[in-house]
Amino acid sequence: MTAEFSPVDREYMARALVLARRGLYTTTPNPRVGCVIVRDGVIVGEAFHEKAGGPHAEVHALRAAGENSRGATLYVTLEPCGHHGRTPPCTDAVIAAGVARVVAAMRDPNPKVAGEGFARLRAAGIAVDDGVMEDEARELNIGFVSRMTRGRPWVRMKVAATLDGRTALANRKSQWITGEAARADGHAWRARACALLTGFGTVRDDDPQLNVRMVDTPRQPLRVLVDSRLETSPKARIFEGGNVLVFGSRDDAEKRRGLEARGAEVVVLPNADGKVDLPPMLEELARRGMNEIHVESGTRLNGSLLAEGCVDELLVYLAPKLIGNAGLGMFDLPEMKALSEAQRLDFQGVLRIGEDLRIMARIRKT
Repeated sequence: MTAEFSPVDREYMARALVLARRGLYTTTPNPRVGCVIVRDGVIVGEAFHEKAGGPHAEVHALRAAGENSRGATLYVTLEPCGHHGRTPPCTDAVIAAGVARVVAAMRDPNPKVAGEGFARLRAAGIAVDDGVMEDEARELNIGFVSRMTRGRPWVRMKVAATLDGRTALANRKSQWITGEAARADGHAWRARACALLTGFGTVRDDDPQLNVRMVDTPRQPLRVLVDSRLETSPKARIFEGGNVLVFGSRDDAEKRRGLEARGAEVVVLPNADGKVDLPPMLEELARRGMNEIHVESGTRLNGSLLAEGCVDELLVYLAPKLIGNAGLGMFDLPEMKALSEAQRLDFQGVLRIGEDLRIMARIRKT
């Protein structure tokens, strides 16, 4: 942080963050960015980044402000880019517009930027301050930050369960454990993700479409299926409309052709145990520009993802129902001999949605 920020700075950055959220479902693989331009205490231009390949938030806001940009303060939720990508550097537009001061919420974690944008602005004589409402900006782009700094997406695992932690009856029937309001909330989390991930068992038992239906969205996320033996029937509803990536652990030419005929892409990525190698799978998804992965799978794949350190956050919906010990649990994990072996979590929030509870928790890294 390079400055102490006033309540006015926070007010305008808060507005920029509201604008940035308008791109929640559309900017992938780019970050969600909002921009507000203020001159003499009045907002003269504001905008958000709408989609990859289009003008960035700063450019839209500068166009809206016109000549009023000269001598103004530009508030932006992420460091302006100083390199050529799909679009020219935003720093060039900011400098040309005559902006006097730039206030950014956070530095861009992209190695191609990495402070270069701030350096170019300062070299042009523009005052630059960063760090106001940084935590909020980082949360908004938690997947982008993860991909840039860790080389893997942010993985959010959604689970719907009864109060005694059961996700389905012993016969595997699970529709519907939670109420409609909780299901709609789950679809909103689906909509913000770059990809929705499930496993063969879930497709076999539930035949889900695995798409966004209960909220309005301008795009459908990529659907990712973990199917070690490529056993999924090409007639499964997950393949309707294409846009499916299947990870297997062994190649089978006939099964591959059947899936590809339905528009799916098959990637074979085995580990030493003959299963799909999950950490490299996440690296492959990151290479494809995936920022946030939303997991809705069964107890076995849930357990494997957790055991292999592939989960960052849990999104758990608890219904006011009891099934009993015969029902299926949330996670199939190895038996532990001591409580000290338990996976530790940090609660982020609890919210009542309809008749259900939504619990957000993050995996505590050790």
